[in-house]
Amino acid sequence: MKKLVILLALSLVITLFSGIGLAQDDDELVIGMAFQEMNNQYFIVMKEALLEAADSIGAKVYYTDARHDVNKQISDIEDMIMKGIDVLLLNPADSVGIETAVIEAKEAGVIVVAIDAQANGPLDSFVGSKNYDAGYKAGMEMAKDIDGKGKVAILDGIPVVPILERVRGFKAAMEEYADIEIVDVQNGRQERAKAMSVVENMLQANPDLDAIFSVNDTGSLGALAAIQSSGKDVYLYSVDGHPEAVEAILNGDIFQATSAQFPRDQVRIGLGIALAKYWGAEKIPAHVPVEVKLLNDETAEGFSW
Repeated sequence: MKKLVILLALSLVITLFSGIGLAQDDDELVIGMAFQEMNNQYFIVMKEALLEAADSIGAKVYYTDARHDVNKQISDIEDMIMKGIDVLLLNPADSVGIETAVIEAKEAGVIVVAIDAQANGPLDSFVGSKNYDAGYKAGMEMAKDIDGKGKVAILDGIPVVPILERVRGFKAAMEEYADIEIVDVQNGRQERAKAMSVVENMLQANPDLDAIFSVNDTGSLGALAAIQSSGKDVYLYSVDGHPEAVEAILNGDIFQATSAQFPRDQVRIGLGIALAKYWGAEKIPAHVPVEVKLLNDETAEGFSW
């Protein structure tokens, strides 16, 4: 069923962006996208994909950076509603806290599609990675590399659904190995500098640590710097597919694997679904799950967003 939903979404994108069988309004289409942050190559790639797609259909675009502040993001969305957006692509800074903004947008007649992270409220659709699978795949790779035994830690992040799901998937993988113990969980807020500081403390508190799972690659790169500085033999696993993470996997012996996402596809599919509704589709998918791919030293070569 999920594969059918993905195929439906992709067919919508192909149809919409080839202009087949759909009549556009004379008025200019206005698209808004509210990002949880822009200090991350992952979201910069999303922005690039959005601008490319919007340009192909002659749409106007507004985009904002919440800097992980849900109150700022709510204000950003209210401002975009005042500017007359027709479509809102929402990458929430807080899955629960953003609900009031979703309600306001819907009351204003805006089509709302959450991208990458789920959001509470009356969404039209949600497009996001299989984040549970991402955490599980990274966890199983870790378990294999440490021979199913040892002490591991989690470098956690902000309370949005994708992060919670990655941690849940990772923990599920660890539960399959009785001799692996999760000895520490700390929040690096998915930021390189913060994560580096957190992992420095984590390594001091747990001198016999074998491996760390980071909920995203930006945080993992801070963790990598901390591990390198410590001189300890600690493996690192993550989620995203960031170019620097791919390079570290291929060129080093600390960063072992990351579950790669496909940010361009998420934006293109999400926008395609929103435009399908804007241009008259009666039914659109409520949720489109996007596959992830485990990258290690055997599979990371040539990967890019």
